Amino acid sequence: MDVVISATFVGPKVAFTGVEEPEAHLTVFHTQMMLSEGSDAVHCKLFMSTLTGTALEWFVSLSDGHVTIFAQFSTLFREQYIVNRAPPPISYDLFDVRQYQGESLKDFLNKLHTKDKDMMVHAFRNGILSGPFSESLIRCHPKTFCEIRCQAVAHIVAEGEVTEKRISIAPVRPRGPSRPQPMRVHEAMTEKKAQGKQHPY
Repeated sequence: MDVVISATFVGPKVAFTGVEEPEAHLTVFHTQMMLSEGSDAVHCKLFMSTLTGTALEWFVSLSDGHVTIFAQFSTLFREQYIVNRAPPPISYDLFDVRQYQGESLKDFLNKLHTKDKDMMVHAFRNGILSGPFSESLIRCHPKTFCEIRCQAVAHIVAEGEVTEKRISIAPVRPRGPSRPQPMRVHEAMTEKKAQGKQHPY
């Protein structure tokens, strides 16, 4: 607590109220502190400043001298808010993941999460909608999820280019010289009568 932090030092712009996911908060904190060369004590003090609400109340309730290093602080923080952690997806639940009608391929890809890459390959093929991309998977038969992802990225890029072309304004065909409209029968008879009156025999 006695460490002095320079007034020009820009601290992390992140807050933890007690309901967020602790690991995600630690990740954001570490990312924002990467450019800092502060000591372990600076990390502890700045991490304390990111706590608000019930999380700050929890920290204040700790006995004096309870936190000595940042690694210990991180462990205490994780243990206190372990119930906030999202449960890891069970592999067989992946087969319930489906691509909805109108859902982009990119969004569908982001829904699949597991360390079992072989399971992700089967789950992806099982959940994707029938269409040009699913047909390309049948033809190419990728064996790994990395190959599927690379093929999906190429498909997404190509799909985006096609969409841009569709929404672009097509050039207007220049009009040719206007043709004289055909004279109607009534108008032709009226003109003949008028000519007869102007030039009587």
